Amino acid sequence: MLFAISIIFVSINNIFSFFNFLSPAQAQSVINLTQTGCQFIETEAKNYGYQPQKAVDCRQINQDSLAVREKGFKPINLKAGKYVFKVTNQNVPYELGFYLRGQGLSQAVLPRVSGGGLTTGKTIEYIADLKKGKYWISCPLNPTPDYPLIVN
Repeated sequence: MLFAISIIFVSINNIFSFFNFLSPAQAQSVINLTQTGCQFIETEAKNYGYQPQKAVDCRQINQDSLAVREKGFKPINLKAGKYVFKVTNQNVPYELGFYLRGQGLSQAVLPRVSGGGLTTGKTIEYIADLKKGKYWISCPLNPTPDYPLIVN
């Protein structure tokens, strides 16, 4: 019986490895990110308290405020490795998502993670095995600016 369970466990791990999936238990660190209207709180100088009712509101807010806000962006600096990004929709009244991808040409070779379904009050975990390089994180559905994430 124990032998059969071991084989099943090894098989499941091999499937995860083959498809380059990581279970949350295999990830090294958890990065908590909170989305409010038009922004991720952890990557900006402050929570601006924007109250958009729909995504188009954020497009106008970002157009009017991005030049000033960018000066206060706080890059996320990480070591290469496995991470769980726990992203929460904090009081945004429409569905959000998460998008992590490489910057520029490195977008073709660096890992990318994306997903939606982040309704008001919900938290979703996105798992990534990050390699050295420069990334952007954002939410095209909110929409937010592109925030820098640097992996050394």
